[in-house]
Amino acid sequence: MKILLVGVGGVGEAIAVMSAKKPWLEKMVLSDFNTHRLEEVQRKLADPQRFPTEWVDASRQELVEELAKKYQVDLIMNACDPIYNMPIFNAAYNVGCHYMDMAMSLSEPNEKDPYHQPGLKLGDLQFAQSKQWEEKGLLALVGMGVEPGMADVFARYAQDYLFDDIDEIGIRDGANLEVRGYEFAPNFSIWTTIEECLNPPVIWEEGKGWYTTEPFSEPEVFEFPEGIGKVECVNVEHEEVLLIPRWVKAKRVTFKYGLGDQFINVLKTLKMLGLDNKEPIHVKGVMVAPRDVVAACLPDPAHLGDRMFGKTCAGTWVKGKKDGKPRQVYIYQVADNQECMQKFGVQAVVAQTGFNPVIAFELIEKGIWKGKGVLGPEAFDPLPFMERMAEYGFPYGIKEM
Repeated sequence: MKILLVGVGGVGEAIAVMSAKKPWLEKMVLSDFNTHRLEEVQRKLADPQRFPTEWVDASRQELVEELAKKYQVDLIMNACDPIYNMPIFNAAYNVGCHYMDMAMSLSEPNEKDPYHQPGLKLGDLQFAQSKQWEEKGLLALVGMGVEPGMADVFARYAQDYLFDDIDEIGIRDGANLEVRGYEFAPNFSIWTTIEECLNPPVIWEEGKGWYTTEPFSEPEVFEFPEGIGKVECVNVEHEEVLLIPRWVKAKRVTFKYGLGDQFINVLKTLKMLGLDNKEPIHVKGVMVAPRDVVAACLPDPAHLGDRMFGKTCAGTWVKGKKDGKPRQVYIYQVADNQECMQKFGVQAVVAQTGFNPVIAFELIEKGIWKGKGVLGPEAFDPLPFMERMAEYGFPYGIKEM
C-alpha cells in the first residue's frame, strides 16, 4: 500500500512510526507545511526511501492532488486539524484514491437556536457526497482515530456480540495525565480542542434524532479503570454521536469528556475574549486568526512526551439487556505515557489515536474491510480490528459495570 500522509504533527508522527515495520506498507509520503518537522520525523524513521518528504499547504486542494498523482498513492490519510478536511477529502475523490481521517468535516451551530437544534452537523459535508464516492468505487473511511474510531468499533461489537437491546451508548474519555513544567499545556491539538469543546454538544435519542445542548452540560462522575479513578465528565461535541446511530441501534448516544475545572475555565476565558475565533482579523496590518495565535503560544503536544506522566483512557459505556437481563459494560483502552514513550517514542494521547488508522490500513490493504462511499468505523466487522489491538501494543479491556 502507498499512502500520502497529510500532516506530521504528533498523531501523524505516531501513524508513521507504527506503520514503519509493517510488511503491507510499500511507501508513506510524509507531507506538511512545516519542513523542519518533516525532517525531524524522517530522521526518526531512518528510511527516506519508504518515507519521502514533501512540503504541502493542506488548504490548497490542487497541491494535495499533485502529490497523490506524483506518488500514485492508494490512500490519502488526513492527519491535519479538521479545518482542512474538505480540501483533502475532495482531492482524494478527484484523484481516484481512498481516503481516511480521524475527525469529520466541521459543524456550524444553528443561528437561531444553537443550544437546542443542530445546524450543519459534523460530517454532513462528507456524507452528502457518499453516493458519488460509491459510484466511483472509492472508500472514504471517516472518523477512524481513537474517539471517533476505536470507540465506534466497540459500539458495533457491543451490538453484535454483547447485547440484545441497547438503551444507551456513552463514549467516556478520562485521564490522570500530568504535564510537568507548564501551568497549562494541552496534550492534544488546542485548535481541535477549542472547536469540539466550545461548540454546542450533540446528543442523539430514538424518536427525537440529533439535538444540541450547552457546552459542558450534564456533568457526571465516571470511574475509569486501571488506577485512573473517578473523573468528572461533561458533554462535548464529538463525531461518535453523529456516526453510531447510522449503523448501531440504540435509544440514546452521548459523548462526555473529563476536562477538569482548570481546562474548562481556560476555554470559557478564550471564548469570552474572542480568542477562539478561527477567522483572521487585522492586527497591526497583519491578518491573523486568534485561535492560531493561541496555538502558537502553547507548547507543541508532539514534544511533551518526556514531561508527561500518567494514563489516558478511551472507551464505550453501553447499557441495555442481554437474555432479558439488564447489563452494563465499559469497553476501553488505557494507554500509559511511559510505555508509549518507551515503545514508540511518542506521548500517550497521540499514540492512542495513531494506532487505529494503522490497523485500518492493514485491514483495507488485505481486503478484510471492504466498502464504497463515505463510511464510519461502525460499518465494518469489529472483530478483525479488535483482534489486532494487542498485537499493535494497545490491548482492550471489558469491565462489567
